This record gives sequence, C-alpha cells and structure tokens, in this order.
Amino acid sequence: MAFTRKNDEAVSPVIGVILMVAITVILAAVIAAFVFGMSGNISKSKIVAVTAQQPDAQTITVTYQGGQDAGSFVNGNVTVTPSGSVTCTVAYSNATATTSGFILAQNVGSWVTATGSVNGCFGGKDHVVATGKFGDGSQQVLLDTYV
Repeated sequence: MAFTRKNDEAVSPVIGVILMVAITVILAAVIAAFVFGMSGNISKSKIVAVTAQQPDAQTITVTYQGGQDAGSFVNGNVTVTPSGSVTCTVAYSNATATTSGFILAQNVGSWVTATGSVNGCFGGKDHVVATGKFGDGSQQVLLDTYV
C-alpha cells in the first residue's frame, strides 16, 4: 500500500519572499517621501479673524479682530457688494482706497465701514469679502460671508 503525502502549505516560499520584498519596497518609498520633503510643500493657513456686522439697512462694518498670526498680518482688502433692490453706490470710511477695494489696517480693532448712498441700499444677503496680506508675501481670504 502506497501513502501519498498531502501538501497543506498555503503559500509557496517563493511567493512569500516576493510579497515580503514588495512590502519592504513600498514601505521604504513612503518613508523616503516624508524624509525628503515630497509632502512638505503644503502652505499653512494663517489664523486671524475678521467679522462683519450690519447695524442698519445703510451700513456694514467689517472689523479686524486679530488672532494667532496677527504679528505677520500686513493689511486687508474689503469689498462689499450690495444686494438691495435699489441702485446705489457704496462709500467706504476709515479706509484707504485701492483699485480692488479698501484697506483694513493691521491694528487689532481697526474697521472699515461701507455705507450705501441711499437708505435700503443693503437689503440683506449683501456679499462681504475680506482678504489679508501677510509679511511672508502670502494672501488669504479671511472672510467671505453674506450679511
């Protein structure tokens, strides 16, 4: 009577070695990506706060509140787009005019007031955008809201 031996191994030794080499190569590639900075060129967001308030139908005030990166904040740019049903122009006070909006100063608590030329100029859902410039040359949207 002849006995046959049954092979119960799940993976052959050659396949096992190939899988272990592949895992080692992939792991080495991931570690090299972090060590050599391939994932390090993501820009960091600055942390500063700007708020917008609408005390009445003719005025919107945008205030710089400061924050963790207040030391590198140079200035901000504020634009207000009215959504009222009447045609009006927006005048800015406590600000320096630029070609793209009005400058918000770097002092914490500084503000820009947008005033409509007629009562009801700001009819709700008025678009307020404030962007900031920082000492490292970067720019960032600080506030994009409707009041």
